[in-house]
Amino acid sequence: MIRHDSPGPAVFRQTRVGLDGRPFTIFKFRTMRVDAETRLAALRSCDEGAGPLFKMAQDPRITRVGRNLRHTSIDELPQLINVVRGEMSLIGPRPSLPVETMSYDDWVGRRLHVKPGMTGAWQVGGRSNLSWTDSIRLDLDYVDNATLRDDLRIAVKTVRVVISRDGAM
Repeated sequence: MIRHDSPGPAVFRQTRVGLDGRPFTIFKFRTMRVDAETRLAALRSCDEGAGPLFKMAQDPRITRVGRNLRHTSIDELPQLINVVRGEMSLIGPRPSLPVETMSYDDWVGRRLHVKPGMTGAWQVGGRSNLSWTDSIRLDLDYVDNATLRDDLRIAVKTVRVVISRDGAM
């Protein structure tokens, strides 16, 4: 369905930063056109996000199938490969782009002291509805205070958030 909607590979690969700042290749189902990165510069003035993350509710780079994959969070499923390979955890901070980590100060850089996760505190705490500062605060609270109970709570809340599609972009 992905290839039928937009020519190119079905699986998107991108370099992200993991535990202790080590780069790894993340896998996701492709939700954007193959030229999305080159089209980003022309859309910078439409950025609705705060901080280094680009967010745009009606991003024209997202395909029809991609929009559905994002709203249902199915686009994240290939990250199970990253979990099996030991590069990610099921629960943890969102894996960062290298360009984002270049702007991290010591406070934000603490996010890199744990493996990034497929889901985490910011995903169940508001997803795209959160400001950059609030997202970081949730991630750092997780890094500093994570327990098995917290992981189980986040896992249960993830199911609820995915079903309700709240905050998905």
